[in-house]
Amino acid sequence: MKIYTKTGDKGKTSLIGGKRVSKAHLRIETYGTIDELNAYLGLLRDQQIDSKIKQLLIKIQHKLFTVGTLLAIDPENDTFKSADSPYKHLSISEEDITLLENEMDLMDANLPALQHFILPGGHQIVSICHICRTISRKAERNSVALQEDSIVSNSIIKYLNRLSDFFFVLARKLTYDLGSEEIKWNQH
Repeated sequence: MKIYTKTGDKGKTSLIGGKRVSKAHLRIETYGTIDELNAYLGLLRDQQIDSKIKQLLIKIQHKLFTVGTLLAIDPENDTFKSADSPYKHLSISEEDITLLENEMDLMDANLPALQHFILPGGHQIVSICHICRTISRKAERNSVALQEDSIVSNSIIKYLNRLSDFFFVLARKLTYDLGSEEIKWNQH
């Protein structure tokens, strides 16, 4: 099987279900942002971090593939809901969201109370977390915009919202684990 198909050479691509749309379509931008986030998660996972965190990041990467697939499905085509569809079982569940919340609570329990805004940075690994956080927010904004004109599951938006919070807390945890300093935002 060849990777290149040449079918996108004129700026169009296919959604799952066959519908052709512009590569600039908001649905393509939205799941493209999910792909971008997943790539940065791979970079984060490749850093010298705790193996438990690495395993959690792999779980998140699998969920992001699910999110990307759900966003790539043509919402006007009901065939993906049929009994023989390979996509009918895909979803983002409350358990997926609760996992992120529980992990944040565990990390946050050992951190000093947040009483100020902090600047991203302090260590390369922490900076990658902040990049993941901002791309999560971008994916969330794109999903909300797409939902205004099309079908996007609320669970996707909720998951992306929680995911950006997760990366913020993870950045703080790694800051402390690495012995780095949080730089307070100076308003003057």
